[in-house]
Amino acid sequence: MSTANSTATDLKVNISNRQILSIALPISFAIFVPQVNFVTNNVFLGGLGEDSLAAAGITGVYYLIFAVIGYGLNNGLQALISRRAGQDKVEEIGKLFAQGVFLSLTFAAFGILLTYLVATPVLQRSLHSPELTQKAVSFLHIRIWGLPFLYLYQMRNALLVGTNQSKYLVWGTLAETLGNIFFDYGLIYGKFGMPEIGFNGAAYASIIAEFLGMFVVFAVIQWKGISKQLGLARHFRWNKENARLVLVQSSPLIFQYAISIISWEFFYILIEHHGKRDLAISNTMRNIFGLFGVFTWAFASTSNTMVSNIIGQGMKERVEELIGKIVKLSLSISILLCIFLNLFPALFLSFYGQGEEFVRAAVPVIRIISLALLLMSFATIWLNGVTGTGNTKVNLVIEIVAIVAYTIYAYVVLEVMKLPITYGWMSEWLYWIILFSLSYAYIRSGKWKKKEI
Repeated sequence: MSTANSTATDLKVNISNRQILSIALPISFAIFVPQVNFVTNNVFLGGLGEDSLAAAGITGVYYLIFAVIGYGLNNGLQALISRRAGQDKVEEIGKLFAQGVFLSLTFAAFGILLTYLVATPVLQRSLHSPELTQKAVSFLHIRIWGLPFLYLYQMRNALLVGTNQSKYLVWGTLAETLGNIFFDYGLIYGKFGMPEIGFNGAAYASIIAEFLGMFVVFAVIQWKGISKQLGLARHFRWNKENARLVLVQSSPLIFQYAISIISWEFFYILIEHHGKRDLAISNTMRNIFGLFGVFTWAFASTSNTMVSNIIGQGMKERVEELIGKIVKLSLSISILLCIFLNLFPALFLSFYGQGEEFVRAAVPVIRIISLALLLMSFATIWLNGVTGTGNTKVNLVIEIVAIVAYTIYAYVVLEVMKLPITYGWMSEWLYWIILFSLSYAYIRSGKWKKKEI
């Protein structure tokens, strides 16, 4: 047997809880650490006052819009790489990865240009507070320069997860996190001999951290021989046909994630109309989603790559069985985390240093969020199962239906009826229920079995 064939066989997955966990746990760690970065940023910024914590909510969601564009490209590329791994086509993996890198850098340049052109007028027309607007724009003009590093970082995710080598994700993630904490503290407060920049210090710290994460993970790929194994350097050239394939596969996901986060930015703008306290509380809720949802997102990514891999192996009849196993693991862990969150909500909120009144106002919102986390724990698994089938246009349609309902609900509740934000956050329940219902119905229909990528 040739080396290439032996390597390809190693890239195939089997349907077992052990295989699921072997892929999902390293991914969860890789997702968890950046979420710690988000929380760390907000804890440090909370020390500057409630205004800074509120501004971090707007800037964080804005940057997330561009981050999920890279995530959409990542997921589309990951599904393609997983399919080729299941089909024993190792040579094609390096070709696909190269196009992912070229496309991601193009998107990064566009994101930087767009931010400098539209961020100021959009936020000026959307936010009620001029001081908050000025602070947010100044921050974003710095923060957006981290996009190239973030996108390249995401491309390595697609490569490692798609080839069943997710255990190597942790090195880049550790480098990013340690760098973020060190430079956050140093640049925000002027420690370790660094200048005291304040709010914008978090922007510089995040860029440095993203560069470190990207550099380390590519060093690991080279050191472990993965680059040579998959022929990354040999195929590192522009290929119109493969670039088109990656773009066609990824573009519906890019639009899907982009409109999802744009709707979230719209939601935060509606929250800002209720005052800085409600915006600051909602920013902590975003952190809770990120921190407590890491296992769910890891299982979702696992669903994408494993579904695509077993379809490549010719085992379409076992897709629902696989998704069911992943759902059971995801839901079990989410139940435990949500019990902890509901038993000790004040413990988590106290890290932001905003006082007892802030905590009392935020606890009811946490109760709403905890149920949304449970709904997300199985809804996103089924949605990513749809991604794994290769029919990403269906993902986009499902997302559009859910977002329209979510946006209408949020606008009516928060802007028209002017109800407390607790009711506004119930929009998450509606969103995840719709995503699950439509994704489940599509997988059960079997229409995806005719799709080839």
